Amino acid sequence: MSPDDAPRAPTRPPLSISLAAFVSSFDRFAISPLIVLVAHDLGATLAEALTIASAYFLAYGVSQPVWGILSDRLGRVRLMKWTLLAAALTGVAATFAPTLSILVIARALSGAFYGAIVPTSMTYVGDTVDEANRQPALTDLMAAIAVGTASATALAGVLAHFIDWRVVFAIPAVLAVGCAFGLRRLPEPPREQPGSVVATIRAAITHRWVLIVIGLAFIEGAVVLGVLTLLAPALQSQGTGAAIAGLATAAYGVGVIITSRMVKALSSRLSMPRLIAIGGSATVLAFGLLAAHLSITTVIIAALLLGATWSFQHSSLQTWATGVLPQARGTVVSFFAGTLFAGSAVGAAFGGGLGDKNQWTLLFAITCAVGLVLTVSIVVSRRIYAGPRKS
Repeated sequence: MSPDDAPRAPTRPPLSISLAAFVSSFDRFAISPLIVLVAHDLGATLAEALTIASAYFLAYGVSQPVWGILSDRLGRVRLMKWTLLAAALTGVAATFAPTLSILVIARALSGAFYGAIVPTSMTYVGDTVDEANRQPALTDLMAAIAVGTASATALAGVLAHFIDWRVVFAIPAVLAVGCAFGLRRLPEPPREQPGSVVATIRAAITHRWVLIVIGLAFIEGAVVLGVLTLLAPALQSQGTGAAIAGLATAAYGVGVIITSRMVKALSSRLSMPRLIAIGGSATVLAFGLLAAHLSITTVIIAALLLGATWSFQHSSLQTWATGVLPQARGTVVSFFAGTLFAGSAVGAAFGGGLGDKNQWTLLFAITCAVGLVLTVSIVVSRRIYAGPRKS
């Protein structure tokens, strides 16, 4: 066989993997425009209704180590198929939940099962795409996730306003079943044989750079994803309807889609610390703008900027996570995703308390300051890790 006839190594994620990540993202971000409506319908306060989001994020995060260990042993594709089917069942339960308590439980279970999808998709890319093409491939995966985010935040508010908020939970449940069947023909990627569970976990939690990367992911989750969940409720507190609030925050997904193309073009020319600095600067600008003035216009601009944060900063951080300890990649990526969404739960819960008191300016000012510290920390850490030649 000539070199031209040899099969080419993949440079992007398979379509079925991207679709599964899309559905997971749709389910995760659909809640934002619904919170105020759910609170009104079920007789709860904003802070109580926000437990739907924080419980989801917490379950999503806490389940990650389990999924990482299982993906290293059972296989990436097999794990995604079964967790998608389980998530579909819990989505049906959420659709028909009669009380807030049951809804919170159903959504938490959905978060736990959907929690297997994105990190396992990232690990699949890490298994199948070489290091030179990995960040562009992960950026493609993030674009699919961004489409899910934009679709969720745009459609959820519209569907809830004109039909019923329960319909929003049924849509990803149906799509999850379709994705599970779509993954049937995808082959398992080659992967290193893991050692014992205890040895794998010990290798991860005793590795200095693994701990640093997942610690940074925790803070990023609180700053970006946790507070992002509150943009729609912040607008609704001013009298904006759920449909308009959802469409405004959907600019986040649009921002990711646009800027992810930029990352693909720039990743070969700019070092990772510089990409991180660009994304972190967008975070500071976004929350600084919101702290100065909260309106539909500023939320749209801030959401677009946070999309740039996700493309530039987060894609760099997750690329780092896939390569920091290759022999335990599934476990490390699961810890990374777990701490990211545990941070999201903390950010949503903390922000919800301030939002319940209508202290939105204070929330966004605090987030702006933390975002600045986070950006500097990631840039400095990555430069130290890479060394002077790679930074």
